[in-house]
Amino acid sequence: MPLEKILIVGFGTMAQAMVDGWMAAGIPASRFAIYHPGRSDDPRGIAVHNVWPASGFDAVLLAVKPQKLAEISQDLEPLIGPQCTLVSVLAGAGLDSLAQIFPRAGGIVRLMPNLACAINKSANALVASGLQPEVRAEVTKMAQLLGSAEWLADEAQFDLVAALAGSGPAFVYRFIDALAAAATGLGLDQTQAERLALIMVEGAAALAASSDHSPAELARRVASPGGMTQKGLDVLDENQALQSLLLNCLAAARDRGAEMAADARKQG
Repeated sequence: MPLEKILIVGFGTMAQAMVDGWMAAGIPASRFAIYHPGRSDDPRGIAVHNVWPASGFDAVLLAVKPQKLAEISQDLEPLIGPQCTLVSVLAGAGLDSLAQIFPRAGGIVRLMPNLACAINKSANALVASGLQPEVRAEVTKMAQLLGSAEWLADEAQFDLVAALAGSGPAFVYRFIDALAAAATGLGLDQTQAERLALIMVEGAAALAASSDHSPAELARRVASPGGMTQKGLDVLDENQALQSLLLNCLAAARDRGAEMAADARKQG
């Protein structure tokens, strides 16, 4: 059952990145429509509705800010009937909460992409309820066009996976920035340091993605015993400093997702 007609509700940075990725993968603009009261048109050629359109969509991509959900839900609910799949990228809005708001939906999917979906390189986490097998297969295809499709058996893991795959790029960007800043602090030109750090990370990630070896093994292969790389790794590994830092980082992001979900349930 192809999702031929998709209404996008909310068209911020993430939704635009997803559409860019889908269109780069060959999906035509004619399959999409946007509801956004503040937009007059779209440079991609997608139809923009300033008022709620009629029903008849195979899927609705819900991409508003989480605090806007209550505001739009009454007008949106009539569009999401048994023949329509709801795909939500809202942080904190769980399947049960969405099912209470949109009880007639033919199925509900939570999708957590990241901005790399614009270049078809996103790690995408999904969890769903009420999906028919053929719809699940179509949702999987749509996610894979943006990068990957990692289905979770338990929604309880969604906040952790969202912290890793959804928030993770921000943590990587911060690492690149910190690495370049450290080199600048030690005397390298800032522009050159930033350029070298970015190219290095791009190459390292590409090699890790194509290698049969784990990242841990690749790090071991780069480091010669007693050499300069190993000396740097010793700093990161001392008292598990890097691992502890990232554990705390992911836990904080995960826990914030749980807090947002609790707030959404109270508001509902």
